Amino acid sequence: MAPNESEADDLRTGRRKAARYVVPVTVVGVAAATIGLVPALAASGDPNLPKITAQQLIEKIAKSDVQQLSGTVKVSTDLGLPNLGGLESGLASGAARGGDGSSADPTSKLPELASGTHTLRVAADGEDRQKVSLIESAAEYSLIHNGKDVWGYDSKSNEVFHGTAADGGKKHRDEVPATPKDFADEALKSVDDTTSVKVDGTAQVAGRDAYKLVIEPKHASGTTVGAISIAVDAKTGLPLKFTLTPASGGAAVVDAGFTQVSFAKPAASTFDFTPPKGAKVTEEKDAAKEARQGAERKAGPGRQFHEPGASHKDLAENGPKVLGKGWNSIAVFDTGNKGGIPSSSGKGDLSGFLGSLGDQVSGKFGKGTVFSTRLVNALITDNGKVYVGAVTKDTLVKAANTGQ
Repeated sequence: MAPNESEADDLRTGRRKAARYVVPVTVVGVAAATIGLVPALAASGDPNLPKITAQQLIEKIAKSDVQQLSGTVKVSTDLGLPNLGGLESGLASGAARGGDGSSADPTSKLPELASGTHTLRVAADGEDRQKVSLIESAAEYSLIHNGKDVWGYDSKSNEVFHGTAADGGKKHRDEVPATPKDFADEALKSVDDTTSVKVDGTAQVAGRDAYKLVIEPKHASGTTVGAISIAVDAKTGLPLKFTLTPASGGAAVVDAGFTQVSFAKPAASTFDFTPPKGAKVTEEKDAAKEARQGAERKAGPGRQFHEPGASHKDLAENGPKVLGKGWNSIAVFDTGNKGGIPSSSGKGDLSGFLGSLGDQVSGKFGKGTVFSTRLVNALITDNGKVYVGAVTKDTLVKAANTGQ
């Protein structure tokens, strides 16, 4: 039974939301974006800036209204996943794209930022013009919003994705986090009493004077997050650098910062784009159709693509259920796929290669497999539920056992 166009759209939207929970920036939003306002004065340092409290600095970030800028951002992500010849990024990219569609679709590029070090060039001129370019060896991917048009271009495959900016282009911009502000916004979305926040001195980032805001869980038990550090431009309030370190110590899980930044108005030509000769152009309205056709091909003749259980439409509209609070928040998805992750045979067998990457666990929920990284952990149970959060393995298993 093949899904109609509406179901394909719902599936694609739901897959995007689900995929984002395995990408650091979103897990920060779920498990670490809980800021308690603990006033603290800036320590002495170089540069010598006026004293400011943590609450005042957070308010400065919130009031920041930088409309014009250009610069270079370095993003490094180290989740501690095994290097399996590109399997990690391949699986993540496949999850976002469904294995089909245009390589220039912004959803196909988000997972690439989940590992390794990347260089991004960014530019903005108000709400109607933004550009993000992911610089790779001998290739470049650009996402451009110019007025009513949104363009994605992958020079490696010579493919173009074209969408419209009915929402001001925000949906497409959010799909490729480009600056420390994108990461910081996720960490500052909500406020409660599970977190301590302090100003910890000053720094210079990309030649700019900045305050250092440090965010930490008050009670570290259960969470994999150690601390979040945000360097905030002293003049504009724009986050210039974002660093997330794990509770286990070692290198940062996410480190994103400007290496060069200018607040001058970018040239208008920066945002011009015309599809190159011979490029394959995919319209946004056709992307859902391609994703549906690809899923049907994978399902095969006579096999039901739209599995019973919790509908993809419910997932797309309502999102996951959230257990716990603050740093110990866990997102719960009901996939409706009994027996775990479907294998190529369609039997949901986790005993093969994929299952070997995780730890087998059992409890009141039955059996399941925990896949662990330095920050994000996920428990996939045989009853079709997925528990994801920046929490420890034991915390996930407890949540699955108690449902809270």
